[in-house]
Amino acid sequence: MQQFAVVATHSISQPEPEAGSATAVVQLVDAEGTALIPPVQVYGNQLPAVVAELEATRRPRWVFDSVHAWYPGLLAAGVRIERAHDVRLVRAILRNAPYAVPGEYLTAIGREADPANAAPAHLLPPARVPENQGELFSEPKDSTGALENVLAEFLAQRAAVPDSERGARLGLLLAAESAGALIAAEMTHAGVPWDVEEHHRLLHEALGERVPAGVRPPRMEELAGQLRALLDAPTLNPDSPAELLKAMNRAGIAVANTRAWELTEIKHPVIEPLLAYKKIARLATANGYAWVDRWVHGGRFRPEYIVGGVVTGRWASHGGGALQIPHQVRSAVRADPGKVLVVADAAQLEPRILAALSRDTALAAAATARDLYQGIADAGFGGDRAHAKVAMLGAMYGATSGESGRLMPKLKATYPKAVGLVEWAAAQGEAGAGVSTFLGRGTPEAPEGWLKSRSRASTEAEQRAVEAEGRSRGRFTRNFIVQGTAAEWALCWMGELRRRMNAGKAAGVDTGELVFFLHDEIMLHVPAAQARTVVDLVHESARSASELLFGKIPVDFPVTAVIVDSYDQAK
Repeated sequence: MQQFAVVATHSISQPEPEAGSATAVVQLVDAEGTALIPPVQVYGNQLPAVVAELEATRRPRWVFDSVHAWYPGLLAAGVRIERAHDVRLVRAILRNAPYAVPGEYLTAIGREADPANAAPAHLLPPARVPENQGELFSEPKDSTGALENVLAEFLAQRAAVPDSERGARLGLLLAAESAGALIAAEMTHAGVPWDVEEHHRLLHEALGERVPAGVRPPRMEELAGQLRALLDAPTLNPDSPAELLKAMNRAGIAVANTRAWELTEIKHPVIEPLLAYKKIARLATANGYAWVDRWVHGGRFRPEYIVGGVVTGRWASHGGGALQIPHQVRSAVRADPGKVLVVADAAQLEPRILAALSRDTALAAAATARDLYQGIADAGFGGDRAHAKVAMLGAMYGATSGESGRLMPKLKATYPKAVGLVEWAAAQGEAGAGVSTFLGRGTPEAPEGWLKSRSRASTEAEQRAVEAEGRSRGRFTRNFIVQGTAAEWALCWMGELRRRMNAGKAAGVDTGELVFFLHDEIMLHVPAAQARTVVDLVHESARSASELLFGKIPVDFPVTAVIVDSYDQAK
């Protein structure tokens, strides 16, 4: 029998003075919402004890209004849970899910602002535990309020998943998204191992001696002096794009902006020191001394991951730029003594996802090669890998003009089903319709103003604006189906890996911790003696994730996993 443990903020209006104020309420229910035990009032900081007892004796799926709000506090108390249902994350998926069962619940959430835009909830601060608190599982006088709200929405969400093949996919997505919330909290709790001394060494090497805030580091000031001399601009502030652009144009260097990739095309003595300045200025700003002081504590960098923070289902992060650990500081990401890092990534994930979605047997055949782009090149581009990659990325991201556009006919002739699928998705977007990922995450509705303007455009300029917006939405829907399904694959990969690692721990094998995730790359911090075992788990989990999503299909999803002492050694 399925059992669910619903957790909510305590809502009883008249707490007993002698018992102190309850902070949470927990109830165990079956799949229909029927209570299996009376609601449990939880006093002070006793929630971890209640959760640990139910987890050990009942192993329910925990229902939280937000995993992000509750789970960090449980982890801090040493309590882990196996499964969860995140009401907030599920709500965000169902509001745009095209295959969800219509009804009052979907209508109600459709009228609300997108929950994904709401600020993340936080765990209530622990209250003081009274000496005479009585039984942990004492029966409350009143169990109405927040508990019933969470339970009612949970049941409404379950009812919105149809009993069909599409519903099975959607159910997998909801479970995977909730598992992702657990993984995100656990990664933040574990933290990325960070060697502050090494980071300081890197900064000293690149920037020079540490200086007070607001003062330009010595190496940057040295380069700034060179730029002023070469541009004959004694007062130049190279941190100001406007000043820099003006000085360069005055010196006869015709540039429209100061982006690094455009500067590399220019032949002038100022370019080399300017690019060097930009590189170390970014390091000083994004990952300098102030960054280390703020974000690294106790040898760990603990960013906050935002599950489903991007509309396609990709994760975002808050705090310290976790999704952009630059190569310049990766040697500071260093395993503890006796441990190693296992860094793994899925090779060329998105084009392989497209092969699976489209069931294009020719593209699937190319995907059997370790280097899919070379497989595409050998099949239709005379072995020219660069052309093959440009064409495929153009098809997935909508860059169908210029070089991509020139190569598109050849790609379409070679892989008609794959290109046909993304072109269909683009046409849907241009027409104002939506698309969905393989598991059923749907696109938000097209802007109402744009939909109305399509029929009201009366001038040529208005019509061009409407068409431009349509093409923009077409590029979005074209990529949504691929990027969103790739995000689903990654969720299932991590979920399967977490399950296997937990099974190992239950058997007495320390399989370490997941500590970092970026789209198609993961990092684990594991005992050196178990590194090979964990690498095997990584590969097994990738194969299992592929089969979980697509069944047995002839598309390979190869994963590269390496064992290193520091992150810079991984690539």
